[in-house]
Amino acid sequence: MKPHSRSAHFALSLFLGLGVSPTACAQPSDTLAAEPHVQLSTEEIVTNLVRRNLERAQALGAYQGTRIYRLEYRGFPGSRTAEMTVDVNYRTPGTKEFSVRSEKGSQLIIDRVFKRMLQSEKEAAAEENQSRVALNQDNYRFTLDGYESTPAGLAYVLSVEPRTNDKLLYRGRIWVDAEDFAVVRIDAVPAKNPSFWTKETKIEQVYAKVGDFWLPLSNRSTSTIRLGGHAYFTIDYQDYQITSATAVGTPRKVAGYR
Repeated sequence: MKPHSRSAHFALSLFLGLGVSPTACAQPSDTLAAEPHVQLSTEEIVTNLVRRNLERAQALGAYQGTRIYRLEYRGFPGSRTAEMTVDVNYRTPGTKEFSVRSEKGSQLIIDRVFKRMLQSEKEAAAEENQSRVALNQDNYRFTLDGYESTPAGLAYVLSVEPRTNDKLLYRGRIWVDAEDFAVVRIDAVPAKNPSFWTKETKIEQVYAKVGDFWLPLSNRSTSTIRLGGHAYFTIDYQDYQITSATAVGTPRKVAGYR
């Protein structure tokens, strides 16, 4: 994880728990890249990832932005769609305020999925929840698969395997920026089926650099429903503004490390 740190990862986990999982647009290229000049082991990459995530979390004081949630369901007993636009204000250590700007479509989806996600994300700042889903050696096993070129530069490609079959964890691959040691892409499936009603959920999530920080760019997911339908879920993140920050690497006490 990165400067917004565990909050975005916990959002990913929340979507899994609700039976819909985020994935990202603007996918980095899958073109194989030359090996980096400095060869690092898997352990060294993960150690750097965890350390740099903490530094960015400590440096990020506040930001604001806009999200557009969309969900389309096709299948029994009928099709439903919904969209909600939300303004977000974050301030350290883990306080988020959401303001719904507009909503349209199925009120059931808006109330039972979108607004439930917002409430769950506000509650997710608790330290015990953050440690439960953290992308680190306590929760995952890592294997270095190779290197790839992305629009942001060279990235290490790691396979991740959860240590427990927790529905808030996932298995798959992550792309770690070779310079900033921030996750720029996740391509995975839930470690455990998050809902009886879903048979298969594919997750992809991509991040973009905003100033010194890596924040969610867009999420996409497709879930196959047992009754024969499909759910298509997206979140688009826009108009980020970093409103308070210190230099990355400057020590500062952070409660709950987001």
